[in-house]
Amino acid sequence: MKILIVSDSHGQTEILEILKNRHQHEVQAMIHCGDSELNHEDPALEGFQTVKGNCDFLGAFSEELTFSQGGYNFYVAHGHKHNVKMTLMNLLYRAEEVSANIICFGHSHHAGSEMIDEKLFINPGSIYLPRGRREKTYVILELEETAAHVHFYDEEGNLQKQLTTTYHFS
Repeated sequence: MKILIVSDSHGQTEILEILKNRHQHEVQAMIHCGDSELNHEDPALEGFQTVKGNCDFLGAFSEELTFSQGGYNFYVAHGHKHNVKMTLMNLLYRAEEVSANIICFGHSHHAGSEMIDEKLFINPGSIYLPRGRREKTYVILELEETAAHVHFYDEEGNLQKQLTTTYHFS
């Protein structure tokens, strides 16, 4: 099972359409971790499960989402209300409250992933205004029974090998 994860597109509809067209036939879900700066009814967000970021003032976005996909429990939040620029502990506590084992977030514009206490944290970075690197990034998460392959790509669809990692759930 594959899931497209993107964040912090800040009004850029064209890149969201490009990502949908590039991956919609291979992914089972698409997540936008907030700061789209679009109305929730914008066609560029069609098909995405989307949360509200600190720059989202239009539309009726949820502050957080929880859902199950392929035997995994997801928690999605932008991260600004969890202080993700300083720590992931607040997200960890919330993930424990909602029994999530995969947490998707944005806000910092820093691409990365890590496993903490058997919970996978994924920040796809920003597809428009990256920080800490030049490449504008997004993620294709590939889930197997006990493995999660977090593949980072740049906006042209080139694999970013230095960020791509495989994690194992026990």
